[in-house]
Amino acid sequence: MTEGRPEPGRTLQSMEPPDPRFGVGVRTEGNAVVFALTGELDHDTAPVLRERFDEVFDAPAGTGAGTGAGAGVATEAGTEPPEVVVVDCAELGFCDSTGLNLLLTARLTAVERGIDIRLAGLHGHVVRMFEITGAGGVFSIHPDLAAALAAG
Repeated sequence: MTEGRPEPGRTLQSMEPPDPRFGVGVRTEGNAVVFALTGELDHDTAPVLRERFDEVFDAPAGTGAGTGAGAGVATEAGTEPPEVVVVDCAELGFCDSTGLNLLLTARLTAVERGIDIRLAGLHGHVVRMFEITGAGGVFSIHPDLAAALAAG
């Protein structure tokens, strides 16, 4: 893992047993870090995603190591944080208010750090949540991962 970013093709692993209702894979795609969400993002599963966001957004400068479950993965000191974060929701089937709040908080953190955050693949209940709450108006939303990565 480069500082705040996993090595290309490498997924951060948690030491805790995974919750079968939710999963998050983290990988790099060019200058972007992609969070691929699966299952149900709710009050019980949000801490898993919060931990992954912390690993990318809060990696201590110059140490080459993040905090949490991804800490200790091989890194290169001095590597810049990602320019872009894409949250791929194509396999996310449910998101409650806790999950929405977490995504909004991640957006604020990204903006504070000069990171462009994009959402991709919203559908069904998840896109409806964004429409009803108006949260879709504060995110850069793309139909799929490829479009989010290609956006400038």
